[in-house]
Amino acid sequence: MRVARLLWSPELLRYDFGPGHPMAPARLDLTMRLARELGLLDAPGLEVSDVVPASDEVLRTVHDADYVDAVRRAAATGEPDRARGLGTEDDPVFPGMHEAAARIVAASVDAAESVWAGGVLHGVNVAGGMHHARRDAASGFCIYNDAAAAVQRLLDLGAERVAYVDLDAHHGDGVETAFWDDDRVLTVSVHQDGHTLFPGTGSPADAGGDRAPGTAVNVALPPRTDGPRWLRAIDAVVPAVLRELRPQAIVSQHGCDAHGNDPLTDLDVGVEAQVVAARWVHDLAHELCDGRWVALGGGGYAVVDVVPLVWSALVAEAVHAPLEPGTPLPEGWCVAVEEISGLPAARTLGAGPVEFRPWGAGFDPADAVDRAVLATRRSVFPHWGLDTMLD
Repeated sequence: MRVARLLWSPELLRYDFGPGHPMAPARLDLTMRLARELGLLDAPGLEVSDVVPASDEVLRTVHDADYVDAVRRAAATGEPDRARGLGTEDDPVFPGMHEAAARIVAASVDAAESVWAGGVLHGVNVAGGMHHARRDAASGFCIYNDAAAAVQRLLDLGAERVAYVDLDAHHGDGVETAFWDDDRVLTVSVHQDGHTLFPGTGSPADAGGDRAPGTAVNVALPPRTDGPRWLRAIDAVVPAVLRELRPQAIVSQHGCDAHGNDPLTDLDVGVEAQVVAARWVHDLAHELCDGRWVALGGGGYAVVDVVPLVWSALVAEAVHAPLEPGTPLPEGWCVAVEEISGLPAARTLGAGPVEFRPWGAGFDPADAVDRAVLATRRSVFPHWGLDTMLD
């Protein structure tokens, strides 16, 4: 069995909303350049596979046929369809939009199929994680929802319990909505409070539909939450609910826009903390579901100094060649980045080791992060028979 399958093609760079749009394809290009410089693409047990656009049949597992037709039509004509979120400031129409977005879906679905079939332990699509797209509309830079498609594919292949873990600064609303009433899927989103950030959802009180209570888990963090407190929040919620579900596969979204340098969000989570979080998800996959793990990218708009670092570390986790926070980055990559961007390149993978205070050390009522965590635990933990205060 191979360790990991990385879905990649330069064609994925065609998901491009144009100059000035925050979701610049350069973030993917720089990620792959860094992964290559680090030797990760030559790691034993890694298979790097090309990908073609998903068929309409695959897209229709999570999107209405009329919406798929609308995307194709808008891309061909250049005409907006704002009722379906196409041609907005967030989601401008561009030529080839359907094929570009469908290719991202295909990569995530391929990753899901590969880990379920048992040919590889882990599947990675750094271009994926388009978690805002709804069944009938684009939203938040997301045309098609590849994350939902990956989860749905696992269900269609026979999975009875799937966990989706979303670490993006923005609430994973599209995936949560897709499985709101499906008790086979646990969605967990750790994000900036929706009162202060798009899409404005993800309250701790939102805990799943009538047929699936407790299966939507939302940790809504206050602005300026830093890395140690972000890790504390994840540790206080994610492992406990996943261990109760005992998923047969984990799909995770590693949007890295929680970083303090990200221009679109207000959290303050360093690269080093995001590297640790990816390791935790990886460890849970081995603990709970024989390693079946689909790891996706997501948001992240500090294109030079954050995204390539976090996602290269994600690839490193998947190929079982983990990078420690503070690892020096290849000088050749740093020089190339500075020549390409005109900006200073990071020289290390974050600031070094990060420590956090585990939930078991005690609740601090004066800490806004602790209050947010407790709100989530009170909303969700009783559904799983878990204590809201004690680990």
